[in-house]
Amino acid sequence: MESSTTLPLLNAVELRVLGSLMEKSKTTPDYYPMSVNALTAACNQKTSRKPVVDYDEETVTVALNNLKSQSIVSTAVGGSIRAVKYKHNFTTVYPLSDGELAVLCLLFLRGPQTPGELNTNSARLHEFRSLEGVHDSLTKLMNRESPFVKELPKRAGQKETRFTHLLGDVVNYEEDELHEEPTRKNTNDLEARLAKVEQELAEIKEILAKITKDLF
Repeated sequence: MESSTTLPLLNAVELRVLGSLMEKSKTTPDYYPMSVNALTAACNQKTSRKPVVDYDEETVTVALNNLKSQSIVSTAVGGSIRAVKYKHNFTTVYPLSDGELAVLCLLFLRGPQTPGELNTNSARLHEFRSLEGVHDSLTKLMNRESPFVKELPKRAGQKETRFTHLLGDVVNYEEDELHEEPTRKNTNDLEARLAKVEQELAEIKEILAKITKDLF
């Protein structure tokens, strides 16, 4: 049964933080839940993000606290207070299928996309059997009592319409690039490897910072 809970209105930082938690829970489960340090690195990735940002840990922490107040994010505490890590509870508050969650995650992290782009970019999050599966997830997200997504007007020269989420400010899509380079599978593989390296580096930096603090 569909939840009738009113959807939250999130700012750009909160959407990036939530989307990053959603993504990493699927793509790098060994590093999930996430520390603030690792989550900041995930938000600031140079790949699979639009726009690319440069948040500091304080900015990410403020967003996490706001998301926690709405029960969308919770903490998973380890052996000490310094080991606090975070996970999303989005599918607990708003029950969604894996396909629907993948679509929302991509819209949070990459902005408005066509069904074809969603199908290509979703490989690491959820394997849609066909483009029809993407359309089915979009239709379900649009037809909820409180819709999660909407279809954008088709632009001049555009073959496919794009979709955007309704959990925050809608991107001024008229200012976006009209023609984007098609995403290829080898590009997705490279992005996946780079994202994993970035997250591993963030974890190593955090461990070294703790060791240094303990020594001095």
